[in-house]
Amino acid sequence: MLFWHVPAPNEAMLISGSKRQAQDTQFRIVTGHGSFVMPIKQKARMLSLALREAEIVEDCVTQQGIRLNVRAVTVFKVGDDAVSIANAARRFLAEQDRMEELVGRIFAGHLRSIIGGLTVEQIIRERDRVAQEVKQGSHSEMEKLGIVVDALQIQEIEDATGYIQNLAAPHAAAVASQARIAQAKSDQEAAEREQQAAALKAEYERDTAIKRAGFHAETEQVNARAAQAGPLAEARASQEVIEEQTSLATRQALLAAQRLEAEVRRPADAEAYRQRTLAEASRDRAKFEADGSAYAERTLAQAQADANSARAESLKNGNQELIAANRTVENLPALADAAARGMAGANLTVLNGTDGLNEMVAGLVSQGLAILNSLQRPGTTGTTGNGGAPASPNLNGNAPVRTPETK
Repeated sequence: MLFWHVPAPNEAMLISGSKRQAQDTQFRIVTGHGSFVMPIKQKARMLSLALREAEIVEDCVTQQGIRLNVRAVTVFKVGDDAVSIANAARRFLAEQDRMEELVGRIFAGHLRSIIGGLTVEQIIRERDRVAQEVKQGSHSEMEKLGIVVDALQIQEIEDATGYIQNLAAPHAAAVASQARIAQAKSDQEAAEREQQAAALKAEYERDTAIKRAGFHAETEQVNARAAQAGPLAEARASQEVIEEQTSLATRQALLAAQRLEAEVRRPADAEAYRQRTLAEASRDRAKFEADGSAYAERTLAQAQADANSARAESLKNGNQELIAANRTVENLPALADAAARGMAGANLTVLNGTDGLNEMVAGLVSQGLAILNSLQRPGTTGTTGNGGAPASPNLNGNAPVRTPETK
């Protein structure tokens, strides 16, 4: 509608010319809703309630007499209550665009006052304290102006004399030294890491080269084995053939040796053994013949001696039987000699050697002696002639054998 006015949410509408007034104001304040404005009789003006920002740049002198250039920022707005709107309207309604400048000047004055009572170190370390003291110092003035300060912040402090820079120089030097040390340490660590990385890279390259060389060597070895497989197989086949031929030759040599052993050596050994056995038998026979002849001669000599003794005894007693016996005894050595000669000339093989021949000769002689002893018995040798006198000793000097008398 043409006469109906509605303020924005961040505006306050001031209607002057109306009779309805509030709190001793010459105008009516309308916020948040519309109002009818009588043309010609009433007049409506808008007051911004939006947030505003004022930058403060002021040269200040500290308690130490050091000049500082301080830059601060404040955020403010017109209060929402009717009193604040009325106060702000009375002072800034016609100069709303200069509100930041005016507020900034007020804060600049309080800022110079607060900084003048502090040292540079306090200002640097306690910026929030400075801001709070500025806000508190300007609170009454802002309240009169209908301004509400939301925030005040000191953004930058500069000095033309270099005090702050000199004040921070030791710390800056220490920090710079620490920074250089840290940088050097970082560089050293980086160098060590780079060295370790280079060493690891070199080790990896070495291992790779070794493995590559090993693989290459294995490949070459396998290729060489593959290339030598044919000749090796031929060599092995040739070796096997040679071994078989060697084995066959060995067997043939062994067979020839066995044949030579069976056909030549053993018959030769048997013939040699036979010749040696025959020679030994001939030698033993000659020896036996010599021994038998000597033994026969000794026996015949002994028999001759005994016969002579017996004959002398029989001749002395005049016994005819003894004389006949003596004739027999006289022929006994000839018989024994003929028997011994016959045995010497006979082609006999004595199995038990000298003992067998001695036993044979001894048997012949003992048979002769037995005949002689039988002739010398008391009943047959003339014991009747001497009237039962004891018989004379036999030819060997032993007592004659006496046969028992039959009753």
